[in-house]
Amino acid sequence: MTTVNSISGGKTSAYVAANYKADYNVFALVRTSDEKCLFPDAKLRQMVSDRLGVEFIGTLEEDVIINTIFDLEQFIGQEIHWVTGRTFDEVIIRGNKKYLPNVTQRFCTSEMKLQPLFEWWDKNFDDPVEMRIGYRANETRRAVNMYNRLDDNGFLTHKKIVGKSKTQNKWADIPWQKPVFPLIDDNIYKDNIEEYWRGKPVRFAYMNNCIGCFHRNEMLLRLMADKFPEKFDWFARQEQQGYKSRTFKNGITYDRIRSAPLATSLDFDDFTDCDSGYCGL
Repeated sequence: MTTVNSISGGKTSAYVAANYKADYNVFALVRTSDEKCLFPDAKLRQMVSDRLGVEFIGTLEEDVIINTIFDLEQFIGQEIHWVTGRTFDEVIIRGNKKYLPNVTQRFCTSEMKLQPLFEWWDKNFDDPVEMRIGYRANETRRAVNMYNRLDDNGFLTHKKIVGKSKTQNKWADIPWQKPVFPLIDDNIYKDNIEEYWRGKPVRFAYMNNCIGCFHRNEMLLRLMADKFPEKFDWFARQEQQGYKSRTFKNGITYDRIRSAPLATSLDFDDFTDCDSGYCGL
């Protein structure tokens, strides 16, 4: 079976790419069309556009994730395939309204991560692939959640239009990947990964996933608002313009979060991995 490493941009999935050689490595980039979040390096911005085959203006993750993928490609000596879906700005438009994702309706992950990965598979393969997922030894719950979504043959499926009738599309569940978890199998924890990357020439953000990821707790989001104000402002503006006052987090707006006093003693090390979000495959 063809093997694929799913790369999210964090140290853990990068560790998988570096230590478990696969036939392919693939990375799904979250984009925004908002010029206020413009990626500052014009040359690198063009390089990303060339890889994706669509215009890259900016990302709602930390900008350093772009450096991460190019650095990692050089480090492992193997190509990383870049994929992307619609921009976050496009994903939240439903008709003439803005409809925001949240913890119970994570369509942002489906549309900007899973869909472009599936389309890349659909374009290049006829049979399911073995997809290496970067879940660590203490993240068995996440692996179990994914196992529970598999079909009877052990494959993850994805809905695809396979035909049309006179009045509607015909859909089918297409088996496309068999997820495996090498770090769980080999008992690899965060401290093993941190030690591995110490002193190596790959730049990382402390946390990958979107700056305003709604899985993050309010204290961490307040810190992100301070460190990445332009990107965090994107999330606050979408709430202000959204449908029926819908918010990313239940019971509080991002504008209120960024207006709260900042606990000056807090730093990124005060937060657990669960605060970083769960968008990475």
